[in-house]
Amino acid sequence: MIARVVIDLIQLYIVILIVRAVLTWFPTEPGSGVDRLGRSLDKVTEPVLAPVRRILPPMRMGGMGIDLSIIVVLLVLELLVIPVVARVL
Repeated sequence: MIARVVIDLIQLYIVILIVRAVLTWFPTEPGSGVDRLGRSLDKVTEPVLAPVRRILPPMRMGGMGIDLSIIVVLLVLELLVIPVVARVL
C-alpha cells in the first residue's frame, strides 16, 4: 500500500518535471495562465533541480545553454522507482 503511494508520487513528480521542461520551449505572455502554471511548476521543481544544477551547470552550445539537471533528476527518480516496483510485484 505505502509502496504504491510512493510510486504514484514519484510518477506525478516526473510528469510535473516533463511539463515544466516542455513549457520552457515556448514563449509565454507575462500574467497569462500558462505563465502562472510555469511559475507554479518552477516553485515545485526548483528545490530539487537547483542542487543538481550547482553540480552540473548548463552546457554551453553556441549562444544557448542546455540544462541537464532535469534529465539527471528524471533518471534518478526512475532508478528509485525500479526497486519499489519490484517489491510491489
